[in-house]
Amino acid sequence: MIGIIGAMDVEVNSLKSKVVNGTVTNIAGVDYVMGAIHNVMVCVAQCSPGKVNAALCAQAMIDKFAPDMIINVGVGCSLSPSVVIKNIVIADDVCQYDIDITALGEPGGFINGLNVVKIPCDKTISELLARSAINCGEKIHRGTVASGDTFIADTELKERIAADFGAICGEMEGGAIGHVCAANGVAFAVLRSISDGGDENSLMDYPTFKKIAASISTGVILDFIDTQKTQLELELV
Repeated sequence: MIGIIGAMDVEVNSLKSKVVNGTVTNIAGVDYVMGAIHNVMVCVAQCSPGKVNAALCAQAMIDKFAPDMIINVGVGCSLSPSVVIKNIVIADDVCQYDIDITALGEPGGFINGLNVVKIPCDKTISELLARSAINCGEKIHRGTVASGDTFIADTELKERIAADFGAICGEMEGGAIGHVCAANGVAFAVLRSISDGGDENSLMDYPTFKKIAASISTGVILDFIDTQKTQLELELV
């Protein structure tokens, strides 16, 4: 089963609407919609923005529904000049730029327990997502996605995150979902469609492009799910 988590209704409602024979389970205020898309079992949830919300949602999904993988989908900002609005970013790894225990001698973003700064995404899932994005005619980028509890709309902050972590995309959930998945041994991937540039223009660009960007990411996920149906059919032959 594929678990799919997005932060906002615009990122997941169209996916929920395509679930066939769906059942809804509410856990801690989050509706988990379980059913089939393209004859593939999925569980789709809207976690709400922020790392704590994302982590709560991911852990509950793992505990209740035991997905084989979790994919975090949605929109994000560009942290690189080569990544522009409506491009797709598929994470090679994720980090949490606002974890700071440097006073204790650790590097910025160091995650106690996992004892890493960057958490690798599942290579196979990420590669299949990249192929799906290409099939959908999208321009893709691969690299680090940086998460934090701040809507990035400041050039100085954007440049600092890019420099400190080598990140090409910023958002508010992927690092936390990756953290939970890594702790539980669940394969995960993060896909973002760029809605804004993470700078002072973001407050204008984000409202303008978030629906378009979310629609692009939804199209890629649907193509990916379709490839999983094909794989299941091959396995049954």
